[in-house]
Amino acid sequence: MESEISENISFSDVHLDDLPQTVAEIYSFAKNYKIWLFKAEMGGGKTTFISHLCDYLEVEDHASSPTFGLVNEYLSAKAGEIYHFDFYRIKNEQEAFEIGVEDYFYSDKLCLIEWPEMIPSFIPDQFLLIEISLSKELTKRNFKISKHG
Repeated sequence: MESEISENISFSDVHLDDLPQTVAEIYSFAKNYKIWLFKAEMGGGKTTFISHLCDYLEVEDHASSPTFGLVNEYLSAKAGEIYHFDFYRIKNEQEAFEIGVEDYFYSDKLCLIEWPEMIPSFIPDQFLLIEISLSKELTKRNFKISKHG
């Protein structure tokens, strides 16, 4: 997952009410990046962000974390097929290999990946990294977004 950062932006002290606008700006910044990696502590806002992104992209079904499976598939009016991965519970990279993660990642479809540090050898060279952290006000979040590759 180590690669050169080509461009980045950040948003500080984002309240939940402001998240839809932040999501829209990040999506615009992302342009053609298809692999989005989300890094945050447990409960840090990854799934909430993805849910708002799916709302923005007019996903037909409600977005939720793929708790029991490794991947949820959504259909979006704006972005077509979207794959949402949560690798928190995998024991090793072999589990990701067995679901055909490489086929998803190289499908040219939007892939939203929670806990990418669990599958470092499968991450493509080009990706968008979204780092989410708590702000001083615990009800707000900070976002650092960087383009890699």
